[in-house]
This record gives sequence, C-alpha cells and structure tokens, in this order.
Amino acid sequence: MAGNSQRRGRRVTPKKGATVGSGGKNRSGLSGKGRTLPADERPWHKGYSGTEKLPQRTAWKQEKEKRAAAAEGRAPKIGQPGTKDTTWGKGTKGAKPAKAGGRQPNRSGGGPRVAPGRRSNAPKDAPELLVGRNPVLEALRAMVPATALYVAQGIDIDDRVNEIVRTAGDRGIPLLEVGRAELDRMTGGVLHQGIGLQVPPFAYESFDDLVAAALEHPMPLLVALDGVTDPRNLGAVIRSAAAFGAQGVFIPERRAAGITATAWRTSAGAAARVPVSQVVNLTRSLKACQREGFVVIGLDADGETDLYNLEAAVGPLVVVVGSEGRGLSRLVGETCDMRVGIPMVSAVESLNASVAAAVALAEVARRRAEEG
Repeated sequence: MAGNSQRRGRRVTPKKGATVGSGGKNRSGLSGKGRTLPADERPWHKGYSGTEKLPQRTAWKQEKEKRAAAAEGRAPKIGQPGTKDTTWGKGTKGAKPAKAGGRQPNRSGGGPRVAPGRRSNAPKDAPELLVGRNPVLEALRAMVPATALYVAQGIDIDDRVNEIVRTAGDRGIPLLEVGRAELDRMTGGVLHQGIGLQVPPFAYESFDDLVAAALEHPMPLLVALDGVTDPRNLGAVIRSAAAFGAQGVFIPERRAAGITATAWRTSAGAAARVPVSQVVNLTRSLKACQREGFVVIGLDADGETDLYNLEAAVGPLVVVVGSEGRGLSRLVGETCDMRVGIPMVSAVESLNASVAAAVALAEVARRRAEEG
C-alpha cells in the first residue's frame, strides 16, 4: 500500500527555517546617515511640499497623479508645494546649530534639507562645487566668480591652503568651516583634499541680444560650437574668440559642455568679457544668423574651401567648430554656407577643436586687419 511519499503534491523540500537576521550589520551601516526624510520633504517625491523650487521631474509626477485621480474620481495624493519650510539657514524658523559631528546647517542662506550621507540630484542651475587644492587655487587666480569657500575642520595647512584662504579673503568670499563628513556629502564622495569652492551658475546671454550686439560692429564675428563636450576646449575657444575680436560665442543646451568652473578657468577670465549664449537648436540659430546677413562657415578637415582663400572673412561671419570626435554633425554641415579646411603639410588627420578654432580666427583677424 502506497504511503504518503506517493501522494500527489507532497512536499519535496524541507520546511523553511527561522529567518536569520543581519546581526545588527544593516543598522550599523545606516549610522551617520541621518533620518529618512518624509515624503513631503523629498524634492523628488510627488508628495513634496517644500518651499524650494519644484524640480521638473517632481512637477511631472504631481501632474500625472492629478490626471490619474481625475480619471478615477478621487482626490490626488500629492503634496502642496510651498506649504512646508524645507530650507536651512537664515530663513528657517527654529533651526538649531548642529551638534559636533552632526549635520551642519547651510549658512549660505538656503538650500533643500538633505540628510547627512544622502545626496539629491542638483538642479541644472545649481551652483557648482569645485574641489581640490590645485583646482581651487587656479580658479581663484583666474578670478572665477565664487560665492563661498568651504574648508574642512582639521585640514592640513600648506602653502596652497594659505594662499587660497588669503585670496578668498581679499576678494570678500565667505569662508565656511564644515566637518569633513559634511564636505564628503556635498561633493558626493569625490576626493576634495579638505577644500571646496562654490561657483554660481553662469549667466548666459540671450541669443537675440548676442546677434544684435554683433551686428553693431563694422565686421561682425561670432563663433558657434557644435557638440563640443570638453569644458577645457570650450574655455580655450572662448579665450581665442576674445583674442581675435569675436563678439560672442553660442553653444547648444544639450549634449555639449556648458560654462563650468573648468571652462572659466581655461578661458583665463575671457568668459567675463565675451558673451556666451545657449541655444535650444543650433541649426535653427545658424539659419537665423543667415537671415541677418551672416555667412556661416564650418571648419572641416575635408572642406572644399581653403582657409587662406576665404573671401567671406571680411564680412559678417559665423565660424562653426565641430565636436572633438565626429566633427560637424550632418544637419549643421548642411546648413553651413561652406565648409572650410585648414591646410596642413603633414599627415595629421585633424586638429583639436580649440586649436582649429584659434587658427581659423587668427586668419580671419589677419584678413580683416589688411582690409581695414
């Protein structure tokens, strides 16, 4: 007679034993991370009710919840932005100084609350934090605009730190001493060597104003960058534009480098003298320049026109510089009135984007000097 071992659906694996805990390891791993922020204080949550600027992603989540609630005939489960004070600093009621080793308040006058050890995605227009002793020192020497200098408590003092603090003091930049853990959180774990310089967002010029100002010159000259992603190349092009008389530079908003502290430092301060504009669509902006009477030329190693035979150099001109790898994009290349090549005697395939821009702008400046 068959026993239970032959019945259908019998258990063939042993019963699950007692759940084994982590021995407190998970709890110790959260040590120093601070409390978990409630939904109404999280800028990325649809229940956010803070007083800071509502992130675009959060606004989209709230709008999506409103539509879903309307379709289901219920109240939307979203926050009420602006109803809960989520800033630290001067405008915060009841904010208390942090205890030793705890969270340091943002003394610069505001900013979303973020628990220690946690990092929120900074908005596009948020200030940049430049870290490292050499980069910070170079930025201060290049007169990069700054709003605060953060120095870690117990930092090892050397000649660079002394010069950084002295230079920041001479320029009236606020000096804030913070805990090393707080500086780690602010930098997202990047090696900072105990020093950080807060750089405000760059103020871009309106494209229409850029073109209008250029047309007021007897020989208008603008520079456009097509997908240059290295901020050092961007800074070098701005520096060349200032050196050879260009009235402005415009760059795409997406898939291209913007004016960061690195670009500003590379420009050697020229970013303060040459207007820079960001445009949504580079092709449309180039066509707008053409309608205003500009001749648009694209730098291309295989260009059909020789740079040294460029007759259009003495008139209203836009010089387009391609990206570091692929050069001019297809649509931008088709929009250009002509593609211009730089003659080279060796078998070098192409020049660096910033070097090519400098050579072309120098030749344009030479021809204009002869003409005028």
